[in-house]
Amino acid sequence: MSTALSVAIIGAGPSGFYTAEHLLKQDLPIEIDLIDRLPTPYGLVRGGVAPDHQKIKSVTRVYDKIAAHPAVRFLGHVRIGTDLTRAELLTHYHAVVYAFGAQSDRALGIPGEDLPGSQAATEFVGWYNGHPDYREQRFDLGAPGVAVIGMGNVAVDVVRILARTPDELAATDIAGEALEALRSSAVRDIYMIGRRGPAQGAFTNPELKELGEMPDADIDVRPEELEGESGGDKAVEKNLETLRRFATKPRRGRRRTIYLRFLRSPLALEGVGRVERIVLGKNRLVQDGEGSLQARPTGESETLPVGLVFRSVGYLGTGIPGVPLDARRGIIPNVEGRVLNAPGQVAPGEFTVGWIKRGPSGVIGTNKPDAVESADLLLEDHAAGRLNPAPYPGRVAVDTTLAARGVRVVSWADWLRLDALERTRGKAAGRPRLKFTRIDSMLAALDGIS
Repeated sequence: MSTALSVAIIGAGPSGFYTAEHLLKQDLPIEIDLIDRLPTPYGLVRGGVAPDHQKIKSVTRVYDKIAAHPAVRFLGHVRIGTDLTRAELLTHYHAVVYAFGAQSDRALGIPGEDLPGSQAATEFVGWYNGHPDYREQRFDLGAPGVAVIGMGNVAVDVVRILARTPDELAATDIAGEALEALRSSAVRDIYMIGRRGPAQGAFTNPELKELGEMPDADIDVRPEELEGESGGDKAVEKNLETLRRFATKPRRGRRRTIYLRFLRSPLALEGVGRVERIVLGKNRLVQDGEGSLQARPTGESETLPVGLVFRSVGYLGTGIPGVPLDARRGIIPNVEGRVLNAPGQVAPGEFTVGWIKRGPSGVIGTNKPDAVESADLLLEDHAAGRLNPAPYPGRVAVDTTLAARGVRVVSWADWLRLDALERTRGKAAGRPRLKFTRIDSMLAALDGIS
């Protein structure tokens, strides 16, 4: 039986890797299993980062070094709740770190939201990135107008992908099915709609600037909607400067137009049998009793002709079987990373990191200090003897359980082979990689089945 500290990290995305990295820096014997339900690692870096942002994806080189450490194993294609239960994790690991992110989305809560043509941005992002959960999704790109509700970087990504030319997209690792559908897209008018003003936009400046640099898309910003103060925030001031520049930029008659519309709230989606238009309420900003700015309706409204609406108003954690979840907030209940079974009741040896800990905020790098915070609590509890007792620690028992259930576990060596296959397929098509988008296809390729 191993005497090392045995740690399971559930979710092989940025938060999971950063947690492992910090634990590996400590001078103690340790075994870390990175467990993911997909055969592929990297989480949102693979399934969420837009395909035209290849440079951002290079962060996986850091993760590769972590995974190559002899104390680390990758167990892909293992579902917590079915292949391994929470109780079984606590039987075999002294600490369990939940790092599985937020997979769902928040609803708008307006009439007509259930009409065909009303869809989550998370679905579109997963689809164009080749995520197995979304490869069967279909999006009607035959209507000239599309609305994207939200002003964060995910909304910007969706707008940008809709506005890219087929040749631009063909130079990326976008999913093959998505590339073919976008080749025949009839979308001309893309509306990005924010409830509050430009100073409250959640986008970062590099992503915002890209919208004004599209080769075949004009940008339309109304000067009268750009009132607002930065409050001394340099990032906000940069955004305002960029938007003011957009407002003076002449239209050049390009194939598509991106409209940024602030101080608008969706009131209803309308249409016969599917979305045909969106009704927006106009807002004004007022200070509440605590001095923060809130959007308040003016009573005026406008209607835009759109056949497709993407809601991008926040990811939402949905949890996994047996693990506590605050469904309203979409996070695992916790105190700075220590999981709570009930208010004030800490679950010994269980921790959480990333979006499922704090909610969907920040960029990839934001997860590093967050992971360090939780990992330090784990180390503190280890030193104090407060971790989970784990009556049967060690990897042999875990492997035996998975084998008995017939689970085809994907190892890191398997992933490296799959990665090489995707790159080879991509090279033949003149692209960075051509992803496998079905789990059964991934497993078949690894097992040498054509």
